[in-house]
Amino acid sequence: MVGCGAIGGLYAAHLAQLDDIEVWAYDVSQPHVEAINRDGLRLTGAASLTARVNARVDASEVPPCELGVVAVKAAFTEAAMAASAAVFADGAVCSVQNGIGSEEVVARHVPRVMRGVCLPAGHVTAPGVVNMDATGPTWIGPFEPKPATMDEVSRLGHALNRAGLPTHVEADARGAQWTKLLFNAATNPLAALTGLTHGELCDVPALRASVTALVDEGRAVAHALGVILDADPDELISRAAVENHGHKPSMLQDVLARRPTEIDVLNGGIVRAGERAGVPTPLHATIAALIAGLEAGWPDPQAPSIE
Repeated sequence: MVGCGAIGGLYAAHLAQLDDIEVWAYDVSQPHVEAINRDGLRLTGAASLTARVNARVDASEVPPCELGVVAVKAAFTEAAMAASAAVFADGAVCSVQNGIGSEEVVARHVPRVMRGVCLPAGHVTAPGVVNMDATGPTWIGPFEPKPATMDEVSRLGHALNRAGLPTHVEADARGAQWTKLLFNAATNPLAALTGLTHGELCDVPALRASVTALVDEGRAVAHALGVILDADPDELISRAAVENHGHKPSMLQDVLARRPTEIDVLNGGIVRAGERAGVPTPLHATIAALIAGLEAGWPDPQAPSIE
């Protein structure tokens, strides 16, 4: 079972192309689910396909599943897993969410967990339709405190590879996870605070220096935890500034739409990891506080208006 939102939809639609796999999806959007069940789950953009997926808004209608992928925003992980926990009473679930910390939430509800790192990107453009904005590999491996078996990790990786989503099966996926974490934590909040795209952010020397400082502070935490990065985040940031100069990071999109951000599992996650490792993280703490303050300043959508 996988979700059928933006990222979950990419995985669901690809996996549903395989004849030997039955794909179920859980999503809270009734129009989205109805469109998928009526017309299929359609991908546009970097992938063009339509898949038959069994979608439900009530997780109790989903049969027991051996493997799952959770791809919701971090703030909704608890609700999503509480609703679907019975589906995985004897299964393994892979989180492909941003940041760090969501695996711990998943582990409270299911017996075995995988940590995953997802580079494919997408967004829902209409009910039943997901645009695949970017391709890229996925990394998956056991979540050490409550691990899925390597057989389960390999089975999911093999299925994703057969479905056309390049996936690396790792005994330790922390290096890939922290590489993406440092990339996102060093760029997304600065874009959100300034309104600049990834490339525009890197065009400003003082801001580009701040990006490097955030990477270096996070790198020190990873090193203290024994995590070996699988690439240099600072080099990846420079490359992305050229290749995707106009890209609006997801946190900037959230801020523009006045949606809750994932700051708590990005910079906030690094701060908490730094506390455990005994490594100071004043830059990431400041960034987390600024984004939290920005969100606190938004009008309460439930507050009565004054005419």
